[in-house]
Amino acid sequence: MARVVWHVPVTVTGRTTALRLFRLRDGRRCAVGFSSAAALTALLGPDQATTELGEPALRALAAPLGIDTLVLDPRLVAPPVPGTGSPAPTAVLQTR
Repeated sequence: MARVVWHVPVTVTGRTTALRLFRLRDGRRCAVGFSSAAALTALLGPDQATTELGEPALRALAAPLGIDTLVLDPRLVAPPVPGTGSPAPTAVLQTR
């Protein structure tokens, strides 16, 4: 069976790598993955740090944060949802 790998955006601070999280249009947090490095770069830019994870690993990292929604190959990045109270910069994703 072929191993399916998602290209996942991360934030790197010193020696710490953290999953980069986003928000859906309704304000719920989600994790995202891309089917190719090129798709991730096209949407988030060439300076976005990435890691490769399988879907089960991405779900396992997101679950303790209360996130059960994964988005593969999001198409739109828009400003944050007003009034969500999130102190960290996030993006809003539109799913297909």
